[in-house]
Amino acid sequence: MGTTATFTIGELSRRTGLPVKTIRFYSDEGLLPPTERTDAGYRLYDAAAMARLELVRTLRELGLGLADVSAALAQSTTVGELAVRHVEALDEQIRRLRLRRAVLRAVAKRNSELEEVKLMNRLASMSDEERKRLVDEFWDEMVAGLDIDQEFYQRMRAGKPELPDDPSPEQLEAWIEFAELVQDPDFRALIRRMSETQAKQIEDGEFEQPAEAWQQNWPVWLSRAEAAVTAGESPTSETGQTLAADLAAASARDDQDPASPEFRAELADRFAMSGDPRAERYWQLLATINGWPPVPTAQPAVRFMIDALRG
Repeated sequence: MGTTATFTIGELSRRTGLPVKTIRFYSDEGLLPPTERTDAGYRLYDAAAMARLELVRTLRELGLGLADVSAALAQSTTVGELAVRHVEALDEQIRRLRLRRAVLRAVAKRNSELEEVKLMNRLASMSDEERKRLVDEFWDEMVAGLDIDQEFYQRMRAGKPELPDDPSPEQLEAWIEFAELVQDPDFRALIRRMSETQAKQIEDGEFEQPAEAWQQNWPVWLSRAEAAVTAGESPTSETGQTLAADLAAASARDDQDPASPEFRAELADRFAMSGDPRAERYWQLLATINGWPPVPTAQPAVRFMIDALRG
């Protein structure tokens, strides 16, 4: 049987590029115990120790303290096991570098101030569970104390941000913008008002029938409005006013006049709130984060319908 090759600290330094002083420090701290010693007391290290040293370096570069490095190494004995740990550590290092790149790209694009840079870095570093919890807490606050349509809000909150293991810069930037959006006081106030409006409709018995009609007819109405916008028609044209009449008729209770300017103005106000571009942006960003098909903007068509209702 052949003798296992061993290296002095100097040889280990030349092979790894780490200073002798650093290797000696790691050895003194118990992170790199010598494989054996010479008769003169010099420390010698084998291939497993070299693999262990490379892993120590990676873990330290990731910011781990000596105690955490020691704990991570506790079960690593063979070269193969050390290699597996090293790959895992490098994967984590790559992930963090990608996050840092995404933050820096966003900073450059937005010319951010220092406090915003800190916030973006914290958001980018969140775990999947932290991201989902942020969304859950957002929707909890949006409906707290309100009698709302549970099925509707279950659909709203079912979409959770789930970044893949290897997200693109665009996905990371979308997550940063999404997290900022759901924490923005103005956006939270908007969604809360929408929830309160729905609760009031339910209390007044206005919600069930109109909600069902809107769910069934919305794709057709949107298509008609988009066609009108493309054709350059005015909201006050016959096309616009026919669409407005259909919207009003589907939304009015039996005791309300769908032709009433006051009713249509109130409906337009509610429509403007629910059609706010920030609400649309919420789903566009979620689609980018999760790799869903892109959500095209409906803003020109929505604006056409609102203006048609106001006549």
